Amino acid sequence: MGHNLKRKLILALLVTLASLYLATLVYAQGTTPGYPTDNDVNQIAKKLYCPVCPNTPLDVCETQACKDWRGQIRDQLSEGWTEQQVIDYFVAQYGERVLAEPQRKGFTSLVWLFPVIAALLGLWISYEILKGWRAKKQVTIPIVENSQISPEVLAKIEEEIRKLN
Repeated sequence: MGHNLKRKLILALLVTLASLYLATLVYAQGTTPGYPTDNDVNQIAKKLYCPVCPNTPLDVCETQACKDWRGQIRDQLSEGWTEQQVIDYFVAQYGERVLAEPQRKGFTSLVWLFPVIAALLGLWISYEILKGWRAKKQVTIPIVENSQISPEVLAKIEEEIRKLN
């Protein structure tokens, strides 16, 4: 009886594992239920601007054309397109003006480099200004020799100048 129970447990375990394996295969072959969702579509649409409406992101534009383009994005994702393939398609169709962020190559790379250059330039100018202020603070006391001013008066003048610093 103990031997028969072991067989049944092993058989049940094998059936369970086989079922899980088959379910995994079926799930991997089919598309994910509910994919692409509105969030999946809008994630890409946020990176694109409406080719018709000026300065309007594709994810919030309410024109029929934009609704159609979001539907096209949904269809492309359903067919297995990657996010970059969808974006490349729209750039090929409508030009780089549809991109929310300019591409980081060629002349448009200046858009990404300019803030860094401006920040470094600002730091350098600030350093030079502070260095100039510090140099102005240092007052040199001229040594006057053979003057007609008495040493007591010169000592008082030097003392007053030191108090100012």
